[in-house]
Amino acid sequence: MATLGIPQNTIEILQKYNFRFQKKFGQNFLIDTHVLERIISEAGITKDDFVLEIGPGIGTMTQYLCENAREVMAVEIDDNLIPILADTLSAYDNVTVVNEDILKLDIAKVAKEHNGGRPIKVVANLPYYITTPIIMGLFESHVPLESITVMVQKEVADRMQSGPGTKDYGALSLAVQFYSKAEIVANVPANCFMPRPNVGSAVIRLTCHEERPVDVKDENFMFKIIRASFNQRRKTLQNGLNNASNLNVNKEQVVAALEKIGLPATVRGEALSLEQFATLSNLLKA
Repeated sequence: MATLGIPQNTIEILQKYNFRFQKKFGQNFLIDTHVLERIISEAGITKDDFVLEIGPGIGTMTQYLCENAREVMAVEIDDNLIPILADTLSAYDNVTVVNEDILKLDIAKVAKEHNGGRPIKVVANLPYYITTPIIMGLFESHVPLESITVMVQKEVADRMQSGPGTKDYGALSLAVQFYSKAEIVANVPANCFMPRPNVGSAVIRLTCHEERPVDVKDENFMFKIIRASFNQRRKTLQNGLNNASNLNVNKEQVVAALEKIGLPATVRGEALSLEQFATLSNLLKA
């Protein structure tokens, strides 16, 4: 039975192993059963699923995943947590704990060996300092993914689902929306964690697209354009792209392409939709 969502049980385990939180790993453990149940529900975990959990901590959410999924692989970077996980997950025979950096793990190989190459579900309470590299690493490695349901800093969740013309809109918004449909499914206050973080959190579900929402000839080139557009937000798009050393485009080419799309030469990157960036990329690539 999943017991670690109860604060007293979490405290007992931490004391038993004399565990000390490490800032470098951004450790904040969930201590709210309602939030844990909500994550499992929103992730749509069933007995057919193989689930990859990133950063299980002491195994709080892992217990819930084990009770609802066919198989769970929990990837934990902190060596000090491995003996604790062996203890807290001892009742479950459908979990594998891997002591590894998720950014170095061959997830495509994992999906092939544990799920027959079919799309997997990822669930995580992500350390705030490494949220973006983990999510972009999952997307850009093109591993078979059905969905990613993660706890992240609230402002990062806002950025992921924001649209053109808003202050939160940027390269992360466009990347997430290129690969998935993003939806914030729960806001989580600081008192649901131990220790309490200094910021609010949110659970966001990223449901991966079966087909890309835009037609782009070279997605790598498009993301170079997107990053260059937001590197200096105050600059016009033509100046931002002209200054990017890895693009090899000049102002005249950018202005001509913008004109074909029906956008003024003075437009900034934050005004363009994903579709417009795809069109701009295709025109400049041609």
